[in-house]
Amino acid sequence: MTAESASAGPTTGGRMPHGGAHSTDASSAAALSAAAVQAALAAVADPARGRSSQGFFKTAPGQYGAGDVFIGVTVPQQRTIARSFAGLPLAELDVLLDSEVHEHRLTGVIIATKQFEAASTPRGFDQARRAAIAGWYLAAVRRGRVNNWDIVDSSAPGILGAWLFDRPRDVLFELAASPVLWERRVAMITTQGFINRGDASTALELAAVLRDDEHDLMQKAVGWMLRELGKRVDRALLIAFLDEHAARMPRTELSYATEHLDPGLRAHYRALR
Repeated sequence: MTAESASAGPTTGGRMPHGGAHSTDASSAAALSAAAVQAALAAVADPARGRSSQGFFKTAPGQYGAGDVFIGVTVPQQRTIARSFAGLPLAELDVLLDSEVHEHRLTGVIIATKQFEAASTPRGFDQARRAAIAGWYLAAVRRGRVNNWDIVDSSAPGILGAWLFDRPRDVLFELAASPVLWERRVAMITTQGFINRGDASTALELAAVLRDDEHDLMQKAVGWMLRELGKRVDRALLIAFLDEHAARMPRTELSYATEHLDPGLRAHYRALR
């Protein structure tokens, strides 16, 4: 019950009965909170799965995920919970992203991506809302809260890839030049949003810029986007890139990029290393 419907009731005389709309509004606000999301995740957490994830996501000192904390919630479970909090305000999403718990941050970007998608539909199109979410996301990236590969991959194409599709993309080249691994990965993986719409141009430019990145997570990202543009946009564009760069591409990157090529052609490019 909203305040408007309560005040219109015939027995209230314009005054709120005790425990009426004000308490309902407070309950609704509490329901759409980061704390409520965290409680829902905790209710389905599996400590054994969490311990396994700590190893899979390389959380030991010196590894890429050092210090990340897992409570053991599957991605399908997180997506189900995210649907129950579809209207979570951006300020509450910030609370989730500022958490040390991986599943809090991943669920946060899942919610934000769905909000962006909802604001991008013909029926619900809301340019101001799209701008707010894109700005919120970029700020989260820059303050280091989009900080593992699954968090990047679940959000960068759907938010920045959609927002920047018909806008200048200079920010991606700024991120690509960052010393921070996750900012570079955001730059590259964002291009999946362009590739899915038939535009391979920025993916090719960034692949050339990031070709020699020493981190295997970047080599995988570059190779993956090259493979995708060859599959979804134009195979000839991939072949042209490989003709120019294959001999100098790291092996992991080249392996990912050539994965869907015919065996003979794949062997040809890999032999150039």
